Amino acid sequence: MSLQITGLTKTYKNGVKALDNINLEIGKGMFGLLGPNGAGKSSLMRTIATLQQPDSGSIIFRDIDILKDKMSLRKVLGYLPQEFGVYPNISAQELLDYFAQLKGITSKLDRKKIIQEVLEITNLFDVRDKSVSGYSGGMKQRFGIAQLLLNRPQLIIVDEPTAGLDPAERQRFLNVLRETGTDNTVLFSTHIVDDVRELCHELAILNGGKVLYRGTAQHGEDSLAGKIWTKTIARGDFEVESKLYNIISSNYNPDNSLNIRMYSEQRPDESVREVKPILEDVYFVNLKKEAQHV
Repeated sequence: MSLQITGLTKTYKNGVKALDNINLEIGKGMFGLLGPNGAGKSSLMRTIATLQQPDSGSIIFRDIDILKDKMSLRKVLGYLPQEFGVYPNISAQELLDYFAQLKGITSKLDRKKIIQEVLEITNLFDVRDKSVSGYSGGMKQRFGIAQLLLNRPQLIIVDEPTAGLDPAERQRFLNVLRETGTDNTVLFSTHIVDDVRELCHELAILNGGKVLYRGTAQHGEDSLAGKIWTKTIARGDFEVESKLYNIISSNYNPDNSLNIRMYSEQRPDESVREVKPILEDVYFVNLKKEAQHV
């Protein structure tokens, strides 16, 4: 396995346990970290990226002990945080040249070659002379990927990258990530289930600093076969129905009625019908089990 996380624990000064004995093994390719806001995803990402120290545990990437040898990890790391600052009023090409120099690429020829490469991968080559400060949200996120690719990283960490993007920009951004994810270990954190379904072969569901599920989307869905049921109800009946069934999610129909999805080992009654589980069901069932356990 490329990345081995063992017994990782972190409690902040305010008493919040952000990481609660996290154990994960992650190989090459795209790995999704799925969880609601405040689940511990960013804390985990920041710890792996050497930006904060855990209270206990270990992180090994290939042959690097990350907590003991931060500099070796940083040489092979590409990190795109949730917020990555305000850009100066200079072109993408100039800014990438500046970042490349910071990353130790001293040869002008080498910089030119890698900058062209990352601009093409991220579909920004045609707007390379435009100021990054004038880019749209999606273009800025793709620029974020371009700058992290400059040092040809082996471990890439992206934290909530599609939040706030419109559907077209989100799709372009996911395509760029898909392209970069084939030869590297990519950790992709999000609270958007669709992002994980589209991109990641494997995932972990996090909440309260704990790993609630680890595996493939398919395995999670298969484990719920014969246990997910649906029913259409009037909008005003939700309170009553939620006392009868273990509702995990709901969505409105055009006529303002409500489709409810529920989890139950056996068919609750004749008014419901069985449906094929989807990744959202895996997500909500795990979150609900954790809430009930607490």
